Amino acid sequence: MKKLVAFALCALMVFSVFAQGGNESASKNDGPVTLVYAEVNPLDTIVGMTAQYFKEQVETLTNGSVIIDIQASGVLGSENDVLDGMVGGATTVDISRISAFALTGYGAKKSMLLSLPFTFESREHFWNFANSDLASEFLNEPQEIGLPLRGIFYGEEGFRHFFTVKPVASIADFKGLKIRVSNDPVMTGMVKGLGASPTVVSFGELYSALQTGVVDGAEQPIANYRSNAFPEVANTLILDGHTLGAIQAVITDTAWNKLNDEQRAAIMEAGKRTQAYNAQISQAKEDEVLATLKAEGCNVVEVADKTPWVEACASITAQNIKGQEELYAKIKNLK
Repeated sequence: MKKLVAFALCALMVFSVFAQGGNESASKNDGPVTLVYAEVNPLDTIVGMTAQYFKEQVETLTNGSVIIDIQASGVLGSENDVLDGMVGGATTVDISRISAFALTGYGAKKSMLLSLPFTFESREHFWNFANSDLASEFLNEPQEIGLPLRGIFYGEEGFRHFFTVKPVASIADFKGLKIRVSNDPVMTGMVKGLGASPTVVSFGELYSALQTGVVDGAEQPIANYRSNAFPEVANTLILDGHTLGAIQAVITDTAWNKLNDEQRAAIMEAGKRTQAYNAQISQAKEDEVLATLKAEGCNVVEVADKTPWVEACASITAQNIKGQEELYAKIKNLK
């Protein structure tokens, strides 16, 4: 009899343990999902404001069942480091805002077309593309080529311009300058076309590289140029507008698989709203920052005739549209 009672008590204890474990699992599943969003720039930039808006929309649309944890100012590493981790299966970052051309290094051939110099003639031209059916073809490219990522939305952070430590008045003054580039063949080719020497430096080390003479200049959108304090060490800004800073947000498959259908739909809807928000703020924010830079004494060089710049970059464009001439023509025709 005692053995029977002991067996019953043991069985009851085992059942209790499993029941508690099951409740804990259900509790975890029922709780909010937190997704870490990496942003290399500060929150007061166009891309930083875009991240904050996306966070607000996701959390509202999911009634708080998905929380977006923004880690800005590059605290999780450079854009390339973050993207390497996401592609490699690391779970530190769930969502990242990246430059559209960043996927080029992972076999995304379509994405390269968005970074070619002087592809987009105006903001309107870019948004004609971003809001077209053609854009979804580009946004879905990571999935098509087998990367563990999927695109959420497009945006832009303004036209990218060169800035230098010493005064530069024209394209002729670029000859022999050491210009910082990321590990990107298009940018490297463009800098060579301008007669300068491309020098690979990580974004996190760019300020000190400019300060110590490792490089003579670099390029960034206007808002990022000021927010990262680059005018302190390179106070000449040349408004050549060689590329529009097309951006996109990507989410890992691992993070996507944490979400139910309703949460996934909310993420994509938040992306649509964020894309529209980005379009609304980019021009005004850029104009505001440019006015502030001029007031602060930045040497802003206007480029009245971009023809020499376009001609200097023509060969790198021709080289990188091979095999995709028809697709590139479609982008150009959206102006």
